[in-house]
Amino acid sequence: MIFFKNKVYYVYIIECKDGSLYTGITTDVERRFQEHKEDAGGHYTMSKQAIKVVYTQRFPDRSSALKREAEIKGWPRRKKLELIK
Repeated sequence: MIFFKNKVYYVYIIECKDGSLYTGITTDVERRFQEHKEDAGGHYTMSKQAIKVVYTQRFPDRSSALKREAEIKGWPRRKKLELIK
């Protein structure tokens, strides 16, 4: 019997140069942040310029991370800032 180790996923929030916040998921926060900084991370951060990772949260599977990402994306900015604190 072969067992596969589950990947660990992270929900992250990046602060952009204009002060806006971007939320995403990844298995490697450092790699993904570099992709955002190098304009390979998506349209939003390409136009807004990613500055720093301000929040991360670890999850045991992709499904859990996707649910949390969707939850955070639905929040107003004020609530996201409270989470980051």
